[in-house]
This record gives sequence, C-alpha cells and structure tokens, in this order.
Amino acid sequence: MTSDVQIEPIRYPFGSAEGVDLDPAYTEARDAPGMIRIKLLYGEPAWLATRYDDVRMVFSDRRFSRAMAADADVPRMTPHKLDGGIVMMDPPEHSRLRKLVAQAFTQNRVQRLRGRVRQLAEDLVDAMAAGGGPADLVENFSLPLPVSVICELLGVPMADWPKFRVWSDGILSTSETTAEEYEANEAELQEYMRGLIAARRAEPADDLMTALVEARHEHDRLSEAELIDLCDGLLVAGHETSASLIASSVFVLLERPERLAELRADLSLLPAAAEELLRFVPLSHWEGFPRYATEDVEVGGSLVRAGEPVVTDFASANRDPRRFENPDVLRFDRKANSHLAFGHGVHHCLGANLARVELQEGLRALLTKLPGLRIAGEIEWKVDMPVRGPRRMPIGW
Repeated sequence: MTSDVQIEPIRYPFGSAEGVDLDPAYTEARDAPGMIRIKLLYGEPAWLATRYDDVRMVFSDRRFSRAMAADADVPRMTPHKLDGGIVMMDPPEHSRLRKLVAQAFTQNRVQRLRGRVRQLAEDLVDAMAAGGGPADLVENFSLPLPVSVICELLGVPMADWPKFRVWSDGILSTSETTAEEYEANEAELQEYMRGLIAARRAEPADDLMTALVEARHEHDRLSEAELIDLCDGLLVAGHETSASLIASSVFVLLERPERLAELRADLSLLPAAAEELLRFVPLSHWEGFPRYATEDVEVGGSLVRAGEPVVTDFASANRDPRRFENPDVLRFDRKANSHLAFGHGVHHCLGANLARVELQEGLRALLTKLPGLRIAGEIEWKVDMPVRGPRRMPIGW
C-alpha cells in the first residue's frame, strides 16, 4: 500500500481540453502503483482516481461523501466553490430529492419523447441547410437541440434561451468570471427561476416544474430553496453536457470516415454507436465535485485518510485497457460496454436516458439529411469550462 508517502502534488487537469485525445499523463497515472496526488488551481490537494475499478469504487462506496465538500477547501478550478445543489448531497437527503425528479427521466417516459426529439432534430437540420453552408454546428444544432428538449420538459420558455445561456456560461467558466460575477449570474438565474415558479403556482401546466411545485406545496417534500436549486440544476445540466457530447461525437466520426460510413450504411447501429461514443468522448476536462472519505479507505493500493478528497476522472477510466480492449479505438461492436460516462451509484446521471436519445436522434438527422457532412473551418474548443467540447464547429455539406 502506498499510503503515507508524501509526494509533491502534480498540477491537474493534464494537457489541453482541445480535441478528444487524452494527455499521456493519464496513462502514466493509470500505470502508477497507487493513486497519485494532484493539485488544482484552487483548494486543497487531492487523490486522483484514473483506473476504471478505482473510479467505480469511489462512485459507489458509501464511505465517500459529497456533502462533506460543503465545509472543505474543495479542489477546484475557480476561486469560488460551485453550488452543486442535489449533486453535493448524500443520502437520505439526496434520495429524497432524486425521487421527485426521477420519474421524468425513466426509460419508458424518455422513449415516449423520442418522436419529439427526432422532429426537433430534423427541423434544426432543415433550417441549417436552408440557410446555406458553412454553418456552426454548435450554434445551429448541437446546442439548441438539448436546450429545446429540456425547456419543453421543464417548462421554460425557449425564447429565454439567450438569457440563461449567459448565466450558465458565467457560472461554469473558469477564466472569464470573477467571484462577484459568478455570484451575480447565480443570483440572476435563481431570480429568473423564482419568477417561473411563481407563474406555475398561478397557472399550473403539464411540465416537470409544475410537478415539483405541487410536491413542494401538497406533499411538503422539498423546501423553496431546494425547488429553485433543482430547477436551476436541471436547466443548466440538461443542455450543457449533451450539446458538447453531440458536437464532439460528430467530430470523432468525421475524423474516422470508416466509422462514419459504417453508421450511414446501417442506422440500426445507432444505439451501440452512441454507447461507444459515450465511452470514447471525454465529456469533462476535470471533475468538479470530489468525494471525501468519511473514514480511512484503501483505493487502488493507496490509503485515503478520513477527510481527504478524491477526484475521479471518468474520461481516463473509460480509456482503461484493464477494462476495455483497445480503448483508444472507436468500434461499434464492443460488447458489455459498461462505460462510466454517466457516473455510477447513487449519483448516476438522472438525464442519462434522455442524453442517449438526444445523441442517437441528433446523429440520425445529421447523417440522413446531410450526406456530404464535413468540417468546414477551424474548430474552437472550450478550454475554460469543466464540460469539454467544441465551442464553435463550422460544418459544410
């Protein structure tokens, strides 16, 4: 066990957020005899879990807490601590809130939304094509698709997208937002959501926000602050990751014409292709919500002392050759693709089923309606956000 040896922490995250390749430092970390010690721009040092088994254990072991981060100097990339809401809770508080939202994202309910997602995707491609190329895939497709879906599901006017896009970018950015600006963006988003909630109290609708308002009043299962935080979190998380996933997946396919041709020739491969892209595409540049050991725990040959944080890098875990054969090769015939793109355990992503449908239907619309799809200019990558992917991606057809 490599427990008490004091090692100078290594600066993390490794390498650049441009593209979808992982820095060689992740391979070195996976091959190390135990976990390694890292230091982000702010906060205390942490252990870094990079191997599949280690990451999965930290995700699922109840001896690791997210709630303990509230009173800690959390490892982070911003001077301010992110307000994670339900993401920063442990059971039973986390379980109570999760149950209120989970029914909106069950596999059966999401599959009933597939037709609507397909129509939205096709309409966006038609509108983009009608405008002539080249066009920005992010601005015209990969961002408005999940935004439209989460707005309809939650009950947020799509016309307000420019407002909450500014707030979302300001909350997540690491290099362009001061602590004061972060607090201002957070306050404006909460005030905006407070107004929508008041409107739902006055005039209920058939949407998730109304269901949460009713749970607040009729069943007293969440506080007013929790109600606002839940709606804020769903709105921001419900579009940012999916938008980057769709754009990055298109990039990966265009960089691998043989895989693109394989998928065009047989669209029944879309579900398997989506799972492989979820495994292959790094969805984050760093993990924003570390877990703290509630007692001494051995992970990957290292002893994590009670009160120490562990940062989990699931992009590295998804490229671990101990779990995936030829992990740096994209292949649609991969069996038992148990990737960790959506996490694992009690914090497994609520929107996983919806993200899958959005990716599948987004790719379907692009591949069937734009047979000449290609990169048509310089791609600008997000380098100042926890979510990794293109900020602008010019395409032609």
